[in-house]
Amino acid sequence: MTSRTPIRDRDRDRGRGRHHNRRAARPAVLAVLAATAVLLSGCSASDGGHDRSSGTAQEGGRGSRGGNPAPAPAQGAPGTADRADGKTEGEDDGRRTEAPPADYLSTFALDVDTASWGYARRTLADGNLPDPRTVRPEEFVNSFRQDYRQPDGNGFSVTVDGARTDAADWSLMRVGLATRAGLGHDRRPPAALTFVVDISGSMAEPGRLDLVRKSLDLMTDRLRGDDSVAVVAFSGEAQTRLPMTRLDGNRKRVHEVVDRLRPTDSTNVEAGVTRGYDTAVEGRRAGATNRVVLLSDALANTGTTSADALLERIDGARRDHGITLFGVGVGSDYNDAFMERLVDKGDGHTVYVSDEEEARRVFCDELPAQVELRARDAKAQVSFDPRNVERFRLIGYDNRRVADDSFRDDSVDGGEVGPGHTVTALYAVRLRPGASGHVATATVRWLDPDGRSPHEESGRVEASALTGADWEQAAPRFQVTVAAAYLASSLRERGGGWEAVPGAVGLGRLSEITARLAERTEDPEVRQLSEAVRDARRLLG
Repeated sequence: MTSRTPIRDRDRDRGRGRHHNRRAARPAVLAVLAATAVLLSGCSASDGGHDRSSGTAQEGGRGSRGGNPAPAPAQGAPGTADRADGKTEGEDDGRRTEAPPADYLSTFALDVDTASWGYARRTLADGNLPDPRTVRPEEFVNSFRQDYRQPDGNGFSVTVDGARTDAADWSLMRVGLATRAGLGHDRRPPAALTFVVDISGSMAEPGRLDLVRKSLDLMTDRLRGDDSVAVVAFSGEAQTRLPMTRLDGNRKRVHEVVDRLRPTDSTNVEAGVTRGYDTAVEGRRAGATNRVVLLSDALANTGTTSADALLERIDGARRDHGITLFGVGVGSDYNDAFMERLVDKGDGHTVYVSDEEEARRVFCDELPAQVELRARDAKAQVSFDPRNVERFRLIGYDNRRVADDSFRDDSVDGGEVGPGHTVTALYAVRLRPGASGHVATATVRWLDPDGRSPHEESGRVEASALTGADWEQAAPRFQVTVAAAYLASSLRERGGGWEAVPGAVGLGRLSEITARLAERTEDPEVRQLSEAVRDARRLLG
């Protein structure tokens, strides 16, 4: 995992923008097992998009390579909005219209992973503290429902708000991006899904492979007749158990293939992924969403045990055929770093499944929602006003950093975002004494999934929004965001190389706050957050 760096002053590390590596989920085999049980109870009839999202840890003002790029949005570029007073953003209102210093830009690729939160929650519930290297604060933040406005079209809405903390001159600023919900089960594009299933010895533990089989059976019944599926099984070797097959008239055949999956011996992830992509390319359908779905604990012990040998194959299939990768991690023992590298290169995302509710979400909501796509190569850039901002830090997204001057370079890989997703970036911002007026403008840029034409949308925030209410008096969903970040910070600090998020409260106080939020929101996921804080407090003393 990438180590986290402390907050830095704006004159340090200029030109540090880096291309990102996406992170892998830390799925749990037990999760998938439990998942099936829930799945068997049946999926909701709703086909709306899954309203959650995620990211990895990133911080500080971001430098750019090769000079100062224009602030986002650039004047005259898409996303430059007209104001209610008739002026264009940046015109005659005292705000800068020239490029800010390089260290006042922050650029990252969007990400909707949530695996780090799922894995940490399960670990805490089992009475253990998660390895600090597996704690990615942005995935905690992005695991909870948000209150952002959905856009009218197929792009993003941009919401920027904030509140102050108890730390002197430090505020927290939330950048929220949201996509419109999906078209619905009957109107979405057809799917061509290649399921790559781990049947190694680790899957022999009672209930694990059983849950996977039941989950795939449920998905088979859930998908439409014009959808297609293929099944590849791997242990020491990989076999295509079912080539790409249209479901209409063939559901019984698919069920039979799935029900014959049995655990064997070692784990050759290389063989499974290679055969899976070969099968997906052979069965690729024009006009459909072509995706490989990898279900594994990623504990490679046979064949190539390094992700490097697989990255070129995965990247080639993505570039040449538009085939993306969806990782479902299973097992209490899980190779997070390995899965992360695979999925990042495959322009997909990962989830961690540890109980029945998570299984239901993955197989009834998330996977069907991924059949649609709202945006390709999506990136965000936040431009801070140096007249009002002294320092800033992005909480998370370390592996998703992008060079500032690559923001509008559409050949640079970004993130893929589906319908009904939200993406949240939380910043710690230290304002200058007497700050007033414009603080930051956030811009998201993405490519249309079909024509790949670029689009942008922007939002801005004023100092008054960051210095008014204390975060504990802010809107409930903002409080949930901050509480998740503070919990992640507490768990991450134990590993060193990570500076606490400004204004962080102790776990005792955080437990009181999250318990109140759980009661106020009546949201079972916020209840889980409250329980995780309580478990962390007990384990950390």
